[in-house]
Amino acid sequence: MLDIKFIIENKDLVQEGINKKGFKGINLDELISLHQRINSFKTSSQSLREEKNRLSNSIKTASAEDRPAIIAKSKELGEDLKQEEEELANLTEQFNAQMMRMPNLPSPDAPQGKDDTENVVVRKNGEPTKFDFKPLDHVELMEKNNWADMERIAQVCGSRTYAIKNDLAKLELAIHMFVLDKLNEKGFTTITVPSIIKEKPLYAVGYLPFAQDEIYYMQADDVYLSGTAELVLNSLHADEILNESDLPILYAGFSPCFRREAGAAGKDTRGLVRVHQFMKTEQFVICKNDINESEKWHEKMLQISEEILQDLEVPYQVLDVCTGDMGAPKYRQYDLEAWVPSQGVYRETHSASNITDWQARRTNLRYRENADGKVKYAHTLNNTGIATPRALVPLIENHQQADGSVKIPAKLQPYMGGKTVIGGK
Repeated sequence: MLDIKFIIENKDLVQEGINKKGFKGINLDELISLHQRINSFKTSSQSLREEKNRLSNSIKTASAEDRPAIIAKSKELGEDLKQEEEELANLTEQFNAQMMRMPNLPSPDAPQGKDDTENVVVRKNGEPTKFDFKPLDHVELMEKNNWADMERIAQVCGSRTYAIKNDLAKLELAIHMFVLDKLNEKGFTTITVPSIIKEKPLYAVGYLPFAQDEIYYMQADDVYLSGTAELVLNSLHADEILNESDLPILYAGFSPCFRREAGAAGKDTRGLVRVHQFMKTEQFVICKNDINESEKWHEKMLQISEEILQDLEVPYQVLDVCTGDMGAPKYRQYDLEAWVPSQGVYRETHSASNITDWQARRTNLRYRENADGKVKYAHTLNNTGIATPRALVPLIENHQQADGSVKIPAKLQPYMGGKTVIGGK
């Protein structure tokens, strides 16, 4: 959420940011008019309330002749006040709905573009893997090594579900333990969070109203299934005023995640790339309201994710995400994509975003400065630690050998009981 005062004082800048992100249907003149009408009704209602209270207080001391007129006038003011309060509530609801649809402004350094075709490759690490044999794709590797039961699980649980087993299941868990240990070493606090979430935190993080079709809703309980630990962690300190000395707060959140993938019909339906339920370790940072500070953490989080892909020994590239592809909450976004040999392309494994104070305003997350005691909204950032089973795709494809076995990267071997190779029997 943006500050309405900032919107009024920087209308042209805000409109430019909206246009860069490609958001339609946002009328700043209407939004500002609503704000002005709300303020006018607040002033008028306050005057009516004060006059009604004055008349009510005077009834006891009024003469018998004057009392009926005072009561009638007080009742009339009460009716007027009720009408104004109803109109005020209606205007406030309209205003809040529009404010909730207001995207964050993109960084002036973010590349301008309409969609993912205009994202900019910042750098590449490693060369695409070459084989001296005909490589298998990840589904073929799973079938060869008895690592999955995709057909049976689809009959039980439906499409875009998965069941992996034996050493591949152990590898999935090993990756998360490895990433959590790395994040602990970087100062992050490990925290496991539920996958069930109320509606309010979804508005706070920006999933609602922007990604309604991606979220599973359980009507009987009026709760949703979370698509990432960020949704929960963003509201963990909602309505609190932290001390500046508490910052930064670093969370390594782990949770099962659920996404409908409603907007991905016909895409990546085979195998492990795009499934409805997955496991994710998320980096989440709360820091001071200082763009230099949050940009520093943005780079740090990106560096951590690059280290993870380097430790997994897979080639990857870093993308500077353009304005039209970064979504409503983002100020600046980098994506990491790992090389998938069977497809001959890089596929996303990580997404690192600086949200500035956009989410904190929606959650009312603040802190008190040490120097002067001034209260400010915090900055929040998020980044993938690792998400599986998607990360398994480039991992096993890049490390496969001619006999169908898969080499285990050195950094993962301690988490696999010292095994250097799995499969291939």
